[in-house]
Amino acid sequence: MTKILEILGVGCPRCQALAENAQKAAHELGIAYELVRVTDVDAIVAREVYMTPALAVDGRVKAVGVVPSVEEIKQLLSCDEGEPPCTMM
Repeated sequence: MTKILEILGVGCPRCQALAENAQKAAHELGIAYELVRVTDVDAIVAREVYMTPALAVDGRVKAVGVVPSVEEIKQLLSCDEGEPPCTMM
């Protein structure tokens, strides 16, 4: 199944770093993914994200206001819901 990785942010260097780390993490895990950049401020706020960059996986916000390392993102992509740490906020 393909995971949808969303980068929420206006395109700043931190947003780009988050996108690169997310892609590398998915690649290293062998996960099929689609990267989506959400740059519309109203759409970002509608997701209750008030600090960027943010990472959402399959519609669930996993990290807000930080640029997790590749290893941290691999943990976020691998954990089951309800099993910590499934978010970084």
